[in-house]
Amino acid sequence: MTRVLVVEDDPRLVRALVINLRARAFGVDAAPDGATALRLAAARRPDVIVLDLGLPDMDGVDVIEALRGWTRVPILVLSARQAPEEKVTALDAGADDYVTKPFSMDELLARLRAALRRTEPLPLAPDAGVVTTDDFTLDLVAKKAVRDGRDVRLTPTEWHLLDILVSHPDRLISQKHLLHEVWGTSRSDRTNYLRVYMAQLRRKLEPNPSHPRYLITEPGMGYRFENPGG
Repeated sequence: MTRVLVVEDDPRLVRALVINLRARAFGVDAAPDGATALRLAAARRPDVIVLDLGLPDMDGVDVIEALRGWTRVPILVLSARQAPEEKVTALDAGADDYVTKPFSMDELLARLRAALRRTEPLPLAPDAGVVTTDDFTLDLVAKKAVRDGRDVRLTPTEWHLLDILVSHPDRLISQKHLLHEVWGTSRSDRTNYLRVYMAQLRRKLEPNPSHPRYLITEPGMGYRFENPGG
């Protein structure tokens, strides 16, 4: 049974989420605050976490950072905070998706299913296990990125994007294809997702993010991975 940890301090919303998730055969644990969430995540090992940011004892971003210290479990933020900078902060901390309140239960469930699909192993090209550039090295199997001799922490969603791009070097991958593969069919028009995540990847890997060498945008079409030194 797939287990979901719901981290939310509104009892009515928790009740609605529990009813809907259990009706779809999910196992559900609920935590009203950050400390309980971290304890339950360690004890119960959920398959996915639904996390509010406005918790009574600590900010949800701090919960994300604490979780990312030891687990890659998908984290779906469910928050009333709608400002772009709030979303970027949560994604940078390690969240995999962000849903704003009020929300559609059908959309939330679709996002959960997409997050779970992204944890499934991906087929790789025969020689695409390790990619070395002049500026960083990627081990797609071990999910390890190194830049300037230091480990770079990437989120599961960032790894998923890199898997697709790096496994098809010099090939234009359309926005629609990336959105479909990473976020599912229901998000195939959300090109802003790609912009946010590609900006994050460039900031973490590119020597000059504003003039990328490796993660190339083809305006209006998609993205390519180039390795000039490879």
